[in-house]
Amino acid sequence: MSGSDLLTKLLGEADCCPWSASVGCSELHLAQTSPMRGRPLYTADERRRRDESVWTTVQGILAPVQFLVFLISLGLVLRYLSTGQGLTLATVSIVAKTVTLYTIMVTGAIWERDVFGRYLFAPAFFWEDVVSMLVLALHTTYLVALLSGTVDAERLMWLALAAYASYLINATQFVMKLRAARRQETQWAPAGAISA
Repeated sequence: MSGSDLLTKLLGEADCCPWSASVGCSELHLAQTSPMRGRPLYTADERRRRDESVWTTVQGILAPVQFLVFLISLGLVLRYLSTGQGLTLATVSIVAKTVTLYTIMVTGAIWERDVFGRYLFAPAFFWEDVVSMLVLALHTTYLVALLSGTVDAERLMWLALAAYASYLINATQFVMKLRAARRQETQWAPAGAISA
């Protein structure tokens, strides 16, 4: 087996994304190797548990709240970087964004356990959880740098922007996954049994 075949095989075994193709990988190969190919995002039991879980509602509320906090904070950070004014407001907003991130991560892990039976890295949300760990690490690095006082204000703001960029990627992943789940539910549900 060549090195590229081995790499493709390893990627296929680790790939839990339900979409039909990934960058750099053939659709045919992944359809044969990925455990999520050809299966809806949620089984009937998982969909029922998702719909019954109070944590689904909590996530539905926290996600837009976190995005709003992100937008406000992004504006304050950019204002500070462009004018040098508003450091305290920008700093408070980044801390608030980090607290909302921690909250949504903890409640999201509880939701994932309710629906899929594990706190993190359920196959249906594996790659979203991987990127979430990066987002969490960058936000936590910001807090550690802030509290230690070893990093100047401008570098702290750039660190916050790096954390925010990773958050945007992760948020996009989740939005795409939710859209895919809705499309799949309409495809897999029996006629007349499609729920919102």
